[in-house]
Amino acid sequence: MDRLAGRPFTEGMYAITGITGHVGGATVRALRAVGERVRAVTRGPGGADFMDRRALAAAFAGCDGAFVLLPTDPALDDAGHRRMADSIAAAVEASGVPHVVALSSVGADQPDGTGPIRWLHHLENGLRATGARVTALRSPHFQEKVSAVLGAAAGGIYPVFGSADVPTPMVATRDVGAVVARALVSPPAASEVVDLAAPRYTEREVAAALGAVLGRALSLVTVPRAGWADALRGAGVPPTLVGELVALYDAEERGSLRPCGDRMVSCATPLAETLRTVVGVPA
Repeated sequence: MDRLAGRPFTEGMYAITGITGHVGGATVRALRAVGERVRAVTRGPGGADFMDRRALAAAFAGCDGAFVLLPTDPALDDAGHRRMADSIAAAVEASGVPHVVALSSVGADQPDGTGPIRWLHHLENGLRATGARVTALRSPHFQEKVSAVLGAAAGGIYPVFGSADVPTPMVATRDVGAVVARALVSPPAASEVVDLAAPRYTEREVAAALGAVLGRALSLVTVPRAGWADALRGAGVPPTLVGELVALYDAEERGSLRPCGDRMVSCATPLAETLRTVVGVPA
């Protein structure tokens, strides 16, 4: 029996993008664990660039389903990211793949005012216009985001943009990959938006948990709103993304990133388990 879907093994074929990333890689592992066939869609030489709709369509063609995501590319502006989303949607339509699972984000119901999330709003709408069934998985923060502050943590600092004491859902990417795999092997009867529920933590709790794993106390530093852009630039964030991240943090502070999908799926991996993996500490 297929452990993901509780149905007989069907030997489906699923095209998976982003296999070198956390979610794509977790999806591949979950599908292969139950014997499903995977067509890995890679970027670069021999692969299918997301801007090359013909190559991408060829990668999707003949598959029972596909998993797509929209990478944030520092070399692209707003128009560039929208072109990439349009290319992905065009490839889906041209390929005839019947079902697409798209990695999206809480807040993708809004067309603007959410920083880079607005590109996912554009992607979702583009995919729905293709005629394929679309499962849009709207994720909260990834627990693995802590990897971005490991450099600061090495110096005993845990920087926070916004409130340090508001509980926020944080999901492990391995859980997201498992949800993607289940959605692929058991497609819905019609397009749907699925919100991912996850354990909630404050940034202060994340700092304490990371410090415990690292074996040192971390000093939590709240970056004031006026200093967000400078702090991001100082951390090496590409100039094209600084304003986008500031807009995202503003949206979070307003409390405007809320789940509003058709149904919700719970993800349970605790933060401490993910932190050990990120830092490389054995369980």
